[in-house]
Amino acid sequence: MTNNGELRMRDVNMKTEIVDLCDLLKFENLAQSGGEARFVIAEGRVRVNGEVETRKRKKLRAGDVVDFAGQTLRLVGRTGLPV
Repeated sequence: MTNNGELRMRDVNMKTEIVDLCDLLKFENLAQSGGEARFVIAEGRVRVNGEVETRKRKKLRAGDVVDFAGQTLRLVGRTGLPV
């Protein structure tokens, strides 16, 4: 969170067309390991497009927005633009 309590949003450029939710958390250093990523997802602590997501292998695409640990990640395609 920023000093005024707002969530921080950042764009994540995708190298592939689809990425699993647990892999995203691990690759973006929001989880220390794949095991930790799977744990926080199963606990219902991650939101995808505003909804709680408990599927560790949820397929994410450009345009999806992931909220976790005070951060918001917006997935963008290889062109740098959300679909």
